[in-house]
Amino acid sequence: MNTDSSKEHSNKDHNTDYALLGFKCGIEIHQQLDGKKLFCNCPCDIKKGKPDYTVKRWLRASAGETGEVDKAASFEQQKLKYYLYHVFKDSTCLIELDEEPPMHVNQAALNTCLKVCKLLNVTVGDQIQFMRKVVVDGSNCSGFQRTALVGRNGFITLVNGKKISIESVCLEEEACQPIERLKTHDVYNLSRQGIPLIEIATGPDISSAEEAKETSAKLGMILRSVDGMKRGIGTIRQDVNVSIKGGARVEIKGFQEFKSIPKVIEYEVKRHMDLIKNGKKVEMHVRGHTPDFKTVYQRPMPGASRMYPETDIPIVLIDMSKIKTGVTLEQKETDMIHKFGLRNELAKEIVKRNIDMTGLAGKFKNIDANFLAETIINVPKEIKSRYKKDISVLDHLDVIEILDQGKIPKSAVFEILTELAQGKKVDYSRYKSVDAGFVEKIVKDVVANDPDAPIGALMGQAMAKLRGKADGKIVMELLKKYKGA
Repeated sequence: MNTDSSKEHSNKDHNTDYALLGFKCGIEIHQQLDGKKLFCNCPCDIKKGKPDYTVKRWLRASAGETGEVDKAASFEQQKLKYYLYHVFKDSTCLIELDEEPPMHVNQAALNTCLKVCKLLNVTVGDQIQFMRKVVVDGSNCSGFQRTALVGRNGFITLVNGKKISIESVCLEEEACQPIERLKTHDVYNLSRQGIPLIEIATGPDISSAEEAKETSAKLGMILRSVDGMKRGIGTIRQDVNVSIKGGARVEIKGFQEFKSIPKVIEYEVKRHMDLIKNGKKVEMHVRGHTPDFKTVYQRPMPGASRMYPETDIPIVLIDMSKIKTGVTLEQKETDMIHKFGLRNELAKEIVKRNIDMTGLAGKFKNIDANFLAETIINVPKEIKSRYKKDISVLDHLDVIEILDQGKIPKSAVFEILTELAQGKKVDYSRYKSVDAGFVEKIVKDVVANDPDAPIGALMGQAMAKLRGKADGKIVMELLKKYKGA
């Protein structure tokens, strides 16, 4: 019986029985680098709008080093399409068009890749050889992609202590950006081709969908820990390889972020199970994924037949002794927690936004670090949610300074920042902190007038009389003192 409830139960089983299914999973991450392109001096800017000119190409699959034509390349050639490339003079040159030999490898990009290798504990040889990978789907104007194996046999460690192997780290050229796919031809933006791209491939050690998500997040954190990465939508892509007992490896391409990975894996595992149950073969191939967490066929799985040496680029010598790395974002978060007692989520946001918490805490010594971080991170979100206004607390540190001097209470900060976000002129005298003796008198009067009221109700009465001009923590302490709570 194929009901919704039975589907839910089935998916739940998949989540808990991966070991029984013989589930194996590995991840590939592709991260764009900033600066200049890998083999020329063009900037890593992806242009939009009307191109300076277009180029038309027909591409043919050639044999790789093994003497065979790759299955994936042959599949694309059978479509009999031609390809149009939008060319922008300030971000492309004859090298992307394969009309001029490549320059020497971009040393800054290579050094960035080597820093990532160090953080991934991989072994790097004393030299690397660039290869040509045959690609004739139009995504590379030349019909091939230049790529080099930089490091092998590394690992990362998950929260539970499990090690996930890193099979390879490669440095390669980014492909063109697809613009339009038509029956007769495809249209590409050439300005993306040649941007340096780091590819990280794990071993098939991932044993569940949630573990795949954690692995992806960990790799992303390591990449963000190194300077030189591009940021934003489309600058990082993730592919997931999955298989179960009795099946075959299937690659699911194109994840922009890691949160959707578990649901797509659950769907794909169920698809494999259904094929095997019905006596059908799970073919090795590449699939894409849809917004509703399903997968769709794309093409055959490429193999080693598409690789051959790049003779235009000399062998590159490597000296790892010159490569220095800093601390990872994860280590910085731990430092924030230990040094300032920040909650995990606040520490993560502070590090993610590269906020100098040490400097701020040193400048505003009279303010609790958690309150300071909470104000910087969460108050703007609350103002945006309530009033649809944007504000950066870091642009209004004068408010924090007045608080640090004791001239206003903590409770006034939100209202003041809200007024500033709304473009109002703030009358700080309205929020001036009141004398401690006056606060104590108000609290005494409130308790005396209604001694049997719950402390929460008394707190509301006291704060209303004080009009937010006293610290709520101090008011609560006084209420407990005089109510005997």
